[in-house]
Amino acid sequence: MLFTDISSDRAVKAFEKAGFWISKKGKHIGMTNGAKKITIPRHSRLNPYTIKGIIKDAGLIDDEFKKLL
Repeated sequence: MLFTDISSDRAVKAFEKAGFWISKKGKHIGMTNGAKKITIPRHSRLNPYTIKGIIKDAGLIDDEFKKLL
């Protein structure tokens, strides 16, 4: 499943619901849950393949992420 029209703000909110918190801000947003680290680029619309990779790095599956949106 590819996610389209997902902004960095919307992705951050979804990952916060999954237990991640913001650890670093700048051109990219660094998030961690204590065990895993993910980096989200600041864009109004994230590339679907980029968000798919971030979901994988976070240890989630597409269906879990979809429920968090």
